[in-house]
Amino acid sequence: MSECVIPALTSPEVVASKSVLPEGWKADLSNLSSLDLTQPVMELLRRTTSRLPQDVIDAIVKGRDAEEEGSRAFNTLNDMVRNINLADGQVTPLCQDTGSVIFWVRHPFGLSQRAAKAQIRAAVVEATKRSWLRPNCVESLSGKNSGTNMDPFHEHHPAIHFEEWDKQEIEISVMQKGGGCENVGAQYRLPDASLGAGRDIKGVRKCIIDAVVKAQGQGCSPGILGVAIGGDRVTGYEKSKELILRKLGTTNADPKMDAFEKDLTVDLNTLGIGPMGYGGVTTALGIHVEEMYRHPASFYVSISYMCWSSRRGTVTFPASGQPSYDL
Repeated sequence: MSECVIPALTSPEVVASKSVLPEGWKADLSNLSSLDLTQPVMELLRRTTSRLPQDVIDAIVKGRDAEEEGSRAFNTLNDMVRNINLADGQVTPLCQDTGSVIFWVRHPFGLSQRAAKAQIRAAVVEATKRSWLRPNCVESLSGKNSGTNMDPFHEHHPAIHFEEWDKQEIEISVMQKGGGCENVGAQYRLPDASLGAGRDIKGVRKCIIDAVVKAQGQGCSPGILGVAIGGDRVTGYEKSKELILRKLGTTNADPKMDAFEKDLTVDLNTLGIGPMGYGGVTTALGIHVEEMYRHPASFYVSISYMCWSSRRGTVTFPASGQPSYDL
C-alpha cells in the first residue's frame, strides 16, 4: 500500500522569519528615484525557487487522488508532493533546473526602468551565488557558462518585461522556466494541412492536442499550458508564457475561452500520457488561452508548456510600501 503524502508547507510566519529583508523593511514609493528593489527581488527568488504556489499543489494532489492507488502515475505524483514538502521545509530548489528567469514589472510613472533592471540583475546574481538559482546562462556556440546567470553582452537573460500603469504601486512577477518544458513548447501556422487544422477554434484545438502528444512525458508532465491565438511570432510566444502566471482554477474573462479551457483539459487527460509519461489520467493540470489580434495573412497558435513544478510568484508594493508576496 502506497503512503499518501499530505502537503505540509511551512507557515507564512516561518517563511517570513527566513526572509533576506531587514525586519520592518518598506519601499518608499514617494521617492521612486531612490528605490532599491534588489533585496525584495532576492526574497522573491528565494521563495519561488523552493515553494510551489498553493493552486499548483492542489491540482497535483487532485490529479494524484484521481489515479489508481499504487500505480506508477499515483506514485509519481505522490513523490512530487514529497518533493514539494522537502524543498519548502529545507528552503532548497524544487528542481535542480531552476530554469530561465523571466520577470514582469508593472510600475507607476517615475520609476527608472534602467535602474530597476540593474537591481533585478544584481538580485539574480546574488541568488545564484547562494545556490537558490543554478547557473543556467551559457554562450550558445561555445557553451561557456558565465556562472552568474547573466548574459553580459545583450542582457537577454534574465528576461525583464516592463509595463507602466496608472496604479500607484509596483508589482513584480517572476517565473523560473525549466529547459525541459521550454523544449516542448510549439508554434503552429494555420492552416496546417498535416493536422487538418484550419483557421478556427477546431484548428487551434488540434494544434494543442498535437503539441501535448508530441511532448509525451517530456517537459515533466503533468503540464500547464499557456496558449496565445494570433499575434505574431514574437508577441504570441511572449503572451503564451505570461498566461502561465495565471492561477490554476481561475476563470477566463472570455466565457468562450473559459469553456474551451475546461473542455480541452478534460480531453487532454484522456490521452493516457500521464505524469512523466508513465500513463494515467493526469496529463495536464490546466490550460490558459487568450485570443490576440493578428495580421490578416498570418494565423499563429503559440504554446508554452510549463512543467508540474510551476515556479512563479509575485511581490506587490502598495502605497504603504509593505511588500506582499503571493505564491
